[in-house]
Amino acid sequence: MNTTDAAARRLRDAYRGETIPPMRDVMEPTDGAAAYAVQAANTRFWQSQGRRIVGRKIGLTAKAVQAQLGVDQPDFGVLFDDMAVADGGALDPARVIQPKAEAEIALLLASDLTDPSCDASAVAAATASAVAAIEIVDSRIADWKITFADTVADNGSSAFYVLGSDPKPLDGLDLYTCGMALEVNGVLASLGAGAACLGHPLEAAAWLARTLAAAGDPLRAGEVILTGALGPMVAISRGDRVEARIGGLGSVSFTYGS
Repeated sequence: MNTTDAAARRLRDAYRGETIPPMRDVMEPTDGAAAYAVQAANTRFWQSQGRRIVGRKIGLTAKAVQAQLGVDQPDFGVLFDDMAVADGGALDPARVIQPKAEAEIALLLASDLTDPSCDASAVAAATASAVAAIEIVDSRIADWKITFADTVADNGSSAFYVLGSDPKPLDGLDLYTCGMALEVNGVLASLGAGAACLGHPLEAAAWLARTLAAAGDPLRAGEVILTGALGPMVAISRGDRVEARIGGLGSVSFTYGS
């Protein structure tokens, strides 16, 4: 078993609930190429087990977080069909390890994005609708002591996501100045705005579209893009009810546990 496959197996095994140390023994903290190779190995494995790709998530869209991890770009992970939680539904605590929640804007694509020079206007033209979303992030790395390489290899520290029930066409939406409030058990826990997401959620999506098109794996019609956090992520505990409200897009919620 080569180094990439061994690292991928180590991360898969951690999904059983036992976190692992940072992966500095197999990759440098900013080695994106090695980290994406590990992510791709696990993506292939999971597809072979019947999981279906339904979109992508973008992470590290905040400049402050990029600086903290010593990088100057976002990252991405894969969304599988079994990662969706119904709006207003419940997430089984047995399926995560050390979860956190963050409010995001999700885009639902109406057409493919295959141009390696794709810009925000092209993303807008290809988008069927936008919807309020919550991403439940998790880390297989102990105590969230992640580097850029750790989070990339770990599928962007992904876990689950919730899409709101009222998708809206982009016409008339202001995704730049729209405000976000995330509450846990009715108490405000995180504030943000569209501009916090790499300057604009459509700019974040354009970065992703360019990156994937250049790699020969473009975004496709029908896929979901989680464009990145609009404010700080929040640790959650069993029994918490999490609700996000985003200007123009309404609300989305889930409960962590039944």
